[in-house]
Amino acid sequence: MEPLSPSLNLLDHLNILDWIVFGLVLLATFAAVIWGQIKKNREIPTNDEELNFLDLLLMGRRLTLPMFVATLVATWYGGIFGVTQIAFEQGIYNFVTQGLFWYLAYIVFALFLVHKIAPYHAVTLPDLVDKMFGPRSAKVAAMFNFFNVLPVAYVISLGLFLQSLFGWSMNLSMIIGVAIVISYSLSGGFRAVVFSDIVQFSVMVSSVLLVAILSVSTFGFDTLTTNLPAGHFHPMGENSLSTTLVWGFIALSTLVDPNFYQRCFAAESESAARRGILISTGIWFLFDICTTMGGMYARATIPEANSGQAYLIYGLQILPPGLRGFFLGGILATILSTLDSYLFQAGTNLAFDLAPKKWKGKISIHHFGIIGVGLLSIILANVFDGNIKRVWKTLGSYSAACLLLPVMIGHLFPKRISDSQFVLACAVGVIGTTYWRNASHMGFWADVDELYIGMLCTAIVLVPTLGKKIQENPSNNS
Repeated sequence: MEPLSPSLNLLDHLNILDWIVFGLVLLATFAAVIWGQIKKNREIPTNDEELNFLDLLLMGRRLTLPMFVATLVATWYGGIFGVTQIAFEQGIYNFVTQGLFWYLAYIVFALFLVHKIAPYHAVTLPDLVDKMFGPRSAKVAAMFNFFNVLPVAYVISLGLFLQSLFGWSMNLSMIIGVAIVISYSLSGGFRAVVFSDIVQFSVMVSSVLLVAILSVSTFGFDTLTTNLPAGHFHPMGENSLSTTLVWGFIALSTLVDPNFYQRCFAAESESAARRGILISTGIWFLFDICTTMGGMYARATIPEANSGQAYLIYGLQILPPGLRGFFLGGILATILSTLDSYLFQAGTNLAFDLAPKKWKGKISIHHFGIIGVGLLSIILANVFDGNIKRVWKTLGSYSAACLLLPVMIGHLFPKRISDSQFVLACAVGVIGTTYWRNASHMGFWADVDELYIGMLCTAIVLVPTLGKKIQENPSNNS
């Protein structure tokens, strides 16, 4: 095989067969959205606003196991340029921080949380928090959730994809991409997201598997051991234990991630939700192996490539005609499946959780919310200078530091934390996280991440109160 190039003009590298296959993937995605809307119109009376809104948010709580797995897997993997960049730069550190830590969180959610949240019959995570703690806690949780589900990283990923493909400016690429996603997200609600995810799930999993198989068959494993730095095979790469474990706590933010809760609330049964998460975890395990290998093979064969686009450039050069178009479709499907879910979830957050009572539950407000979130995400993508890893780290840190502990205590020790204590703990966590993030630190403290400080501040508020209530009610400590 000829040496691979570290850069490509993608348009020149694709032939008519590639474009046909790529177009068929897009056509199948939009056909799935239309089919979902047709089914909705058959099942839900158009004049029943309450049923329409429940269908808009949760597909009428009729999410079957296969659909649950497809939408959950597809939604959770939109930052493919982010994870392959980490694999390119740091090797299996990507699998540890973006894989193993998260699997533990998924399993905890499936085995210990699904049965706890089912009896509440909530619509959103803040709605669940309202029922567990109170209305002020729900508003605080809604604000955290809003920033947690802003799809900034996935807007950047889509911009990078379209920029690489068509040569447009980054801002133009993001604007066009977000406009297309908004157009079909508005047409069918959560049902449209789920039906499009079914197609996108199939294509994204198949495409990354193809790249992994062709990489091994073409170059063998010796290429990796010969051409990669030794640090690429160390679980922590060149990072400290403290830095590595931060990703573990960010992964635990899955336990307060609204997309996970939404799919569990939408599932047709508690069993479907629990089994769906466990099946999805197995699929993510295989997917992470493939993307980590792909990023590492890209580094081994084209080390001069831009790390953010190396996986795309590498995959297009090792795949034959036709499969290149399928691979492009898989990359796009991976991004779109997460972007549309996060846009929709953020719109739900505004329309259901944060909107004034007179506007709550209005489909028009939900639509305006999705459009507003899309515009805000483009603005923040520029604020973060297109750095996907920094977006994940910043937005994920606040959610994990401030929201994780009070919600988990609420699950383990119901009714032990009051509405006002929840709010106070989150506020102190925000202050601690923000202060540490912006302050200067020397020596040992330079390695202490703001996430640890935020969690410590939250714990300082909650743990003494929790201990006091346990002592006051020893018979209820189960």
